Amino acid sequence: MKKLGIAMIGYGGIGRVHAMAYKAIPFHYGLPADSFRIVGVATTRPETAQKAAAEIGCEVWTSDYRELLARSDVDLIDCCTPNYNHEEIIVAAAEAGKHIYCEKPLAMNVAEGQRMVAAVEKAGVKTQLTFNFRFFPAMIRARQLIEAGFLGRVFSFRGRYYRASYISPQKPLSWRLSKEVSGGGALFDLGSHVLDLIYYLLGDFSAVQATMETLIKERPLAAGSTETGRVDVDDLALLHVRLKDQTLGLIEASRMGTGATNDLQIEIFGEQGALRFSLEDPSWLQVYDVRDPEKPLGGMRGFKRLETVQHYEGQKAPDWTMTPTFTRAHSECQYQFLKAVRDDLPSPPTLAHGLHIQEAMAAAERSAAEGRWVKLEEVR
Repeated sequence: MKKLGIAMIGYGGIGRVHAMAYKAIPFHYGLPADSFRIVGVATTRPETAQKAAAEIGCEVWTSDYRELLARSDVDLIDCCTPNYNHEEIIVAAAEAGKHIYCEKPLAMNVAEGQRMVAAVEKAGVKTQLTFNFRFFPAMIRARQLIEAGFLGRVFSFRGRYYRASYISPQKPLSWRLSKEVSGGGALFDLGSHVLDLIYYLLGDFSAVQATMETLIKERPLAAGSTETGRVDVDDLALLHVRLKDQTLGLIEASRMGTGATNDLQIEIFGEQGALRFSLEDPSWLQVYDVRDPEKPLGGMRGFKRLETVQHYEGQKAPDWTMTPTFTRAHSECQYQFLKAVRDDLPSPPTLAHGLHIQEAMAAAERSAAEGRWVKLEEVR
């Protein structure tokens, strides 16, 4: 089995999660510790790169990611940088022949995403975007049920992701609050996850009607500062969406959900049944089957909880009965990509899949600005 070398580019909060998730994979699947390794890490400053390498346990650190792309012992890169430099890094990595694992969202806009997809397709490298919520067993089971026809005709759906991470007006400006660096706000940060889950479960989007709001328009430039700066991205995004098959649904994303720590929910309503999932209760997929008897007494109709827990094929630890976690879903996302690279398998969600989500978000932004339904074909 080929041993794979990984280069991490960027090492903020999500980079640390990625590194932690890689470290866990051999334990989850009983793999040799050297099946793959993090060869090196690049950050924008030498001192932070050196500190990151010490934390990860890798020998190579640099403030120039191109040094990692030039190494023969690097097979793939993991891009954990802010959104504004995804394009530069991904195109350079593709030209260097490296496989690419990249944090969501794909890009700042559709044009960037198109160039990135063209570059990786020209290079013939494997790609995967970090939409890790696909890799909760409940979501995998939901897709199986949908593909088996459990729901029948889908009538409608609803997806929401609420967090309370920006409710304080004293929280200072960061790159996530700057359109120049992030490309977008709650829609890009949280809404992209919900859009991807609906895409994964139900198929392509065709049109969007959206309302987006910036609820706190000025924030301190730094913690404790009296000087403020403008917030130019959305805090709240409310979307009506239409799928390619004309099914209608609602998608909500907010970083101003008071009391919500990590409230992601999916509901799908069909002619023969319904599905519900909550990230706050991740061990279970709720299912409703209209074919169950509906007698007032003695019937079995009603929502039931399927024990999806940690039913990952081939997992050795922890025991399958344990509650899945955010980091475990990252490990699974990464593991499936490593297998795809090693065994030349498909690696969804690819950057091309991420481009479809980028188009849906661009349609939402245009809709919010122009006050109308926007077809995805208009933003391509």
